Amino acid sequence: MGAFTAVLNGNAESTYPESRVLIIITGGTICMQPSAGGLVPVDGFLEHAMAPRPSFNDMTERVPISAVKDGAKVTINSLRTPPSSYSRHIRYGALEFSPLLDSSSISSAGWTQIASTIKANYHLFDGFVVLHGTDSLSYSASALSFMMEDLGKPVILTGSQASIFALQSDAVDNLLGSLIIAGTFVIPEVCLFFHHTLFRGNRTTKVSASSFEAFASPNCEPLAKVTSLGVDVDWSLVRRPTKIAQFRIASQLDTAHVACVRIFPGIKPEMVDSVLRVPGLKGLILETFGMGNAPAGVDGSLTKVIASAVERGVVIVNVSQCTNGFVSPLYAPGFALGRAGVVFGHDLTSEAALTKLSYLLALPDLATAADVAARMGRSLRGELTELATPSFCHPTRDPGDDSDSESTVSRSGRLTPAESAFTTAGWAIAAGNLPAVLELLGSDDGGLLQRTDYMGNTLVHLAAVGPEVAVLKELLVRGASVHARNRADNTPLFLAQKTGNAGCVALLRDAGAMLWDGEAAAAAGKSAM
Repeated sequence: MGAFTAVLNGNAESTYPESRVLIIITGGTICMQPSAGGLVPVDGFLEHAMAPRPSFNDMTERVPISAVKDGAKVTINSLRTPPSSYSRHIRYGALEFSPLLDSSSISSAGWTQIASTIKANYHLFDGFVVLHGTDSLSYSASALSFMMEDLGKPVILTGSQASIFALQSDAVDNLLGSLIIAGTFVIPEVCLFFHHTLFRGNRTTKVSASSFEAFASPNCEPLAKVTSLGVDVDWSLVRRPTKIAQFRIASQLDTAHVACVRIFPGIKPEMVDSVLRVPGLKGLILETFGMGNAPAGVDGSLTKVIASAVERGVVIVNVSQCTNGFVSPLYAPGFALGRAGVVFGHDLTSEAALTKLSYLLALPDLATAADVAARMGRSLRGELTELATPSFCHPTRDPGDDSDSESTVSRSGRLTPAESAFTTAGWAIAAGNLPAVLELLGSDDGGLLQRTDYMGNTLVHLAAVGPEVAVLKELLVRGASVHARNRADNTPLFLAQKTGNAGCVALLRDAGAMLWDGEAAAAAGKSAM
């Protein structure tokens, strides 16, 4: 990673840091051109579609960058954006599928190829953007969210309703927005970006075949919105890793063992039974009416067919045909399905339900259908809303006591309340005061873990050189990122190694931390002296 020195107004110099993003091009409308036989994918997307556009190319030297393709280390060409409103350049390169695919042709093999490419290049880039056709985009985003475990960097899928080569297209906004978010914010989720909006990938569904506003997330608010003022991230919704583990992928997901049936008025039990008896079938997504209702059939015959399949070990998951809402055994038909052993899918989309079930069926540690069914009802990657039971307690202080109010805190200096909280946490970390850190984190809504000091240090940077490893561990299990870099372009791992803090080095590596190219070279140079 380098830096760019710009002269402002002919006088003052400003140095803009760079982040690196890898674009993985699978195909889709975004990189198609018209032909005599209709739209067809075009190779050389970086050179033909991005290099000529000033918003994607600041016309500086095309620095070669390292990447891994098909298991081999390669050097690829790169471009760099002009500085964003966040005073940062995004340097990026691209790897293309060969051949490029229409999205209707994607399968579990393609998902494994995408996930494997990200895994192989994980240590080389700050974020990843996947260009993909829109027809199966929600399926791919959902599948990848389950395949990627303990993800610590942003993975953003995007595409467009019209080709980037068309006069009127949404492609430039979708691609540029994805690049800026992936290279600026540590949002460690598989996301879908479309029409100025960043969604959690496994919450999305395609709602229009022609509108630029083609995707919706009916039961989960967007993670971020792009406005004229910048990117407004709702950090309270962003999920972060909460255990000490390195990033890994599960490549066994295969949708060949699951099916999806949509219930309709007058459906015959024999129709459902024929699907449930397909050789090798292990799971079925049942799209039912309203809050999970389906006709029982004459003499309860449909329910009997379903109960028989459950007894044979087929996992059946009930999701609603409605875009909004969730399934619940509120009405008698839904209650009967529950008694037959059907799993209620809460507010899962059909795309998320099908890919999640495929993922769980491939896990070696889930030995029985009952194990899979139990896991289907729990949120793994934020794909469903778990119902919480309300609890009540007495107030802990006098309601009239405003000693902790913003006005009181702000009197202590010119710092804002949030900055004061960060400073207080920094002093607690430096003193190794774990109880004080826990108290501050307990009263925080997640923003403290995203905040930095005037040098760009996060709390993890401070804890990496602090005296108490337990403080660092507490930050990590609460979702703090090990990949953030400060204004000197240093990661917490680099600082921990530089100060000889062996305990923090080991913990950071266990959590997936790694040195980027510049730090690794600096460390190698130091050891050679």
